[in-house]
Amino acid sequence: MLALAGLLALALAVILIAAQLFTNALEHVGDRLNISEGVTGSLFAAVGTALPETVVPLIAIFTRSVPAALGSEIGVGAILGAPLMLSSLTLALVGVGAIGRAKGPRLSPEFTGLRRDLNVFLAAFLIAALALFVPENLHLVRIALSAALCALYVFYVATTLKASSALVASGHGTRAESHLLISRIGIGSHLGSACVQASLALVLLVFGAHLFISGVSGSAALLGISPLLLSLLIIPVATELPEKINSIRWIRKGRDTLAFGNITGAMVFQGTLLPAVGILLTPWSPRADVLGGVMVTLAGALSLRLCANPGGFRSAWLGINGCLYAAYLISQFVLGPR
Repeated sequence: MLALAGLLALALAVILIAAQLFTNALEHVGDRLNISEGVTGSLFAAVGTALPETVVPLIAIFTRSVPAALGSEIGVGAILGAPLMLSSLTLALVGVGAIGRAKGPRLSPEFTGLRRDLNVFLAAFLIAALALFVPENLHLVRIALSAALCALYVFYVATTLKASSALVASGHGTRAESHLLISRIGIGSHLGSACVQASLALVLLVFGAHLFISGVSGSAALLGISPLLLSLLIIPVATELPEKINSIRWIRKGRDTLAFGNITGAMVFQGTLLPAVGILLTPWSPRADVLGGVMVTLAGALSLRLCANPGGFRSAWLGINGCLYAAYLISQFVLGPR
């Protein structure tokens, strides 16, 4: 048990260092490319920090080291667990991060980008939820739903990029507030060095997340937790750490658009492309624990969508998202079968 604790501590340290490097590099990349905070947060940061939890279900589904049925179960749980964590616990932690900051507890992310992210995510996740009820033998229907999710993400990327120039002109451009960290070792501060730092940070993020997964998986095995519950609730705690840490850092600095874009952009990525894979390559069936997770995810995203407005909203509203996560956690670990 001490070895597991040491592994978890090491993994957390690696993730914290990588998150610091990654957020710093992205601010410089966005600044030098003259793009909006919405693009930096919702596309660059979201996709980059989503890599660890993207890899987990793909490895689970395609690997030959575990039985196919077990791999599919872990894959489905990991695919659905990531947006579940982001739309509930992660948003609640962002709300906590706003407490006591210099800017005050009122959150004011750029409204049009937040609305676009949440609208696309809600539409995509509803499609993914409906696909749970499509029999596995209806291949053409499943292919059509999977293709629709992929097309929705392409549309999302195009509209996000299209809105960038107008947002920069209105004062929502990405700006770097500190020196590029890698420049302290004698490397010049330019776009190329910022990309090198971001790439190094991504490698560290993936490495740290996998270390954490190993430690958490070992702990879960000692506790006798089911593979699907492990992948729905426990593995995302590790793989979503990059989003949590980056967004909390940005929210503390008053960079609300970057903080929320990092989360909601990852939700769109993980609510479109990953379910598209799951619909095609796994049974993707409406188990009770899966349906419960889907409902909590949709409720968390809808809650944020309802409170979001051009004037901002109080961070206390995100307590609803934390309560949703706690309710699902209790239902699975206390009330549900083990």
